[in-house]
Amino acid sequence: MQVEEGAVVFTVGSAIPAATCPGCGTTSARTHGSYRRRLTDLPISGRPVRIDVGVRRFRCDDPGCGAVTFAEQIPGLTAPFARRTAGLTDRLAAIGLALAGRAGSRLAAKLGMPTCRDTLIRLIRALPEPPEAVPTVIGVDDFALRKGAVYGTLIIDMQTHRPIDIFPGRDAATLVAWLAARPGIEVICRDRAGAYAHGARVGAPDAIEVADRWHLWANLGAAVEKTVFTHAACLPEPPLAEDLVTDEQCDEAGPPPEPDPPIEYPLARRHRERHAAIHELLAAGRSRTQVARELGISVRTVYRFAGTPLEQHLGRANNRTSRLDRFRDHLHQRFADGVHNARALHREIELLGWRGSLRTVERYVAQLRERTDPPSTAPTPPKPRKVASWIMSDPDHLTAGAAVQLKNILARCPELEATRHHVGSFANMIQNLDGDRLPTWIDAVLADRLPALHSFATSLTRDQDAVTAGLTLPWSNGPTEGTVNRLKMIKRSMYGRANLDLLRRRVLII
Repeated sequence: MQVEEGAVVFTVGSAIPAATCPGCGTTSARTHGSYRRRLTDLPISGRPVRIDVGVRRFRCDDPGCGAVTFAEQIPGLTAPFARRTAGLTDRLAAIGLALAGRAGSRLAAKLGMPTCRDTLIRLIRALPEPPEAVPTVIGVDDFALRKGAVYGTLIIDMQTHRPIDIFPGRDAATLVAWLAARPGIEVICRDRAGAYAHGARVGAPDAIEVADRWHLWANLGAAVEKTVFTHAACLPEPPLAEDLVTDEQCDEAGPPPEPDPPIEYPLARRHRERHAAIHELLAAGRSRTQVARELGISVRTVYRFAGTPLEQHLGRANNRTSRLDRFRDHLHQRFADGVHNARALHREIELLGWRGSLRTVERYVAQLRERTDPPSTAPTPPKPRKVASWIMSDPDHLTAGAAVQLKNILARCPELEATRHHVGSFANMIQNLDGDRLPTWIDAVLADRLPALHSFATSLTRDQDAVTAGLTLPWSNGPTEGTVNRLKMIKRSMYGRANLDLLRRRVLII
């Protein structure tokens, strides 16, 4: 043993009297010659290790063998054409699987196993894929190789939560082909995508389809949010009795001045301008594609603004959640007291926990100065999205203030009270796996005047067998969603440069 240029060098030789020809399997002891091989091995105390091995060449005694001579291989140490020992190769492959090329190369150098990123990638690609087993219960979900352009499909074993296959495409035909080649699948857990639903019905007609409960709850939440936006007028507290003006007082004071319009956010102004421009061009005879090209927006945006009234866009834009919302009451009160300096107001709300910029406060105070009437000092009503989250939450998990606000809102709005009742019933079905009550729940929703919930209930009837199974069986597509999240992390660690074959091995082997 000696040390050369910081590396530990071992010089060894082989004492095996004979070797076996890899071509014909004949054992030969006739030496043709010898040479030395240099192999890199696992480091010692962080220092690289090199092994100089004396290797002999033997003559093959089989006249029918195509190999005249062959080199001996030392079991566990050498392999044909290898420059690393088997142990070092296994360690580098494990580092490559965990960290891929760039990060893996940096870590390997720190551990005394310097190598380049391309070598790690080649080692990953050389690994054999695990043997594929045909499970009885699978989970299916899609993932993006390039968002909006290239997608793939992930299949996992729901009993072991291990991924078993990844293939390109997320349409029904690819899933049908995969299922047809693997008979014996009994349960398919999926989201509510139409392509996977059709693929499961055609590729495995005897399998039970299970719609994911999380997606059902998310779809219900979207319908509840639309319902709350529709009844946003019920969210503010009604005026107190002492604030009401009698008819005699109104006659003496004359007609009241026109109130200023509510403060409009920049997004709402942009929606208003875009809506007007789109409808103006459409009225002039332009096609939707021409409108999109002239305004520099997507065709989908043109279709959305052309088929939806302006009020719906303004309502969503003006009711967006802002970090300034919880300080708005203080700003209104101080502005009404005569404090109009934005910098002073910014210092005050910083003491209350504001961590935003001065510019945000300046923009809001500028909007207050433009108003002719003073800002209301009444408590700001909760945002529709916040009320929707209260309705979707367990009543026992709400804070005391939120519970009181929600109770007052529901008392003023029978439609939201009915929505809360339907949400509670659906939550009980999910928690108790009582899918037999689904038809009764759908009939109860359709009996109320709740258009958004009607759309949700109608969508359940189109996939009722899978939804009923999802609300009855213990299977859920949650493990598949978790594997997709892990896949996204792996893909990002390769800086978006992972081909499907490399990504497939990292997901299936790790």
